[in-house]
Amino acid sequence: MENVSVLVDERRLSPVAHFFVMAKKTLQSALRKPRADAQRNRERILEVAREAFTRFGANASLDDIASQAGVGPGTLYRHFPTRAELLHAVYRSELEKLAAAEKKFAQTMPPLEALRAWLLLFVDGIATKHLIAPALNTLLGDPKKVFEASYAQVHEALRALVKRAIRSGDIRKDLDPLDLLRALVGVAHVASSPDWQQSAKRLVDILITGSRPPK
Repeated sequence: MENVSVLVDERRLSPVAHFFVMAKKTLQSALRKPRADAQRNRERILEVAREAFTRFGANASLDDIASQAGVGPGTLYRHFPTRAELLHAVYRSELEKLAAAEKKFAQTMPPLEALRAWLLLFVDGIATKHLIAPALNTLLGDPKKVFEASYAQVHEALRALVKRAIRSGDIRKDLDPLDLLRALVGVAHVASSPDWQQSAKRLVDILITGSRPPK
């Protein structure tokens, strides 16, 4: 009914007024498309940047990242004026994916399987931080606030998954969710071999097994 009313009202407008109404609608439609395109460009840049930083380190060529993302250097710099801002955005994006994954896994997997899948994803997040932290330390001086800003989301996501697994009887009631994170982060910090991620992922299964309630 609302659309019909609008249509009737537009028919009553003078030709000049009708012209301005149509021009406004055209402009609004035109504005929506660039915003959508800009968001897609930003997401694509972050995706390519993460892969580039993983392969080549935090000093990966920004021009190459722009080229691989299918955008010009100017588009990349409009979204991320400095290397530090791009590095920060990549890391923040990874943590946001972790937080979002909790809801997805909880809706599509049994409690224990969801917890395991999330912990494996967390290991990948640690790897991203290892690549980015030294560069941010150089560029920003103290990246601690950069990382702390997103930790609350990650902790809350893990707490929700552990709580769900406890309710289902798959995990012991006295488990502290942060102990799981501390164990995985600890492996990442002491590991010197390039395959530390595989060790950390094997540790996930050990932690899950050790967190089961006694029979």
